[in-house]
Amino acid sequence: MLEVESLTAGYGDVPVVRGISLAVAAGEILLVGGENGAGKSTLLRAIAGFNRPSGGRVRLDGRDVTGLSPERLAQAGLRLVLDNHRVFPELTVYDNLRMGIAARADRTGLARSLEEIYAVFPILKERTRQRARDLSGGQQQILALGQAFIAQPRVLLCDEPSMGVAQMLLPPILSFLRHWARSGTAVVIVEQHLTLTRPYTDRAMIVRRGEILLSCASAELDARLGELHEARTQAYARG
Repeated sequence: MLEVESLTAGYGDVPVVRGISLAVAAGEILLVGGENGAGKSTLLRAIAGFNRPSGGRVRLDGRDVTGLSPERLAQAGLRLVLDNHRVFPELTVYDNLRMGIAARADRTGLARSLEEIYAVFPILKERTRQRARDLSGGQQQILALGQAFIAQPRVLLCDEPSMGVAQMLLPPILSFLRHWARSGTAVVIVEQHLTLTRPYTDRAMIVRRGEILLSCASAELDARLGELHEARTQAYARG
């Protein structure tokens, strides 16, 4: 569903992402981890059209969409949920959710989608008429995910879903994303909380200094990271 080939992107003349390639199938979740400043968020922004790539290709369901605007990519079925929520603060929770229907080719089914969202996150139903600006950071994150769900994208990019969210809310969010993926959506999650996030994902990729440090099945991630740590420790010991 999503293919990224040798993608290079950054800010001005400064490259942040250097030749990254990845592929995510429908129904699959890819976890992208790495330290702050590793290029994870820049990678998502370049895929979603917010940062124009300086090299490489992005394909959506086989179609080359490199360099398209975020609006055109959303219309094509690719959506990015940012770590700072990006909801409409002056609109109510309901109106924020309803905005998601504008991105759908089939604009029916809003009531059914709302029922699904409310079943998973009842706090949104309780605060339907409340303005988004009055929600907590975690509630705004849930609202942003709900809006994206109603848009029904074929590819979902989710940047740091744990940002501003109480730790107790993260498992329900990740369970929701996994259920969403199993319905046929390709999902990419950028997250630093690898231990909490890994069990909900299928594959993992660690980025370091804008390049892929390792890529493996999520179930193998802890072991592979342990091997890297051991190798570094031995290298330091040898001087």
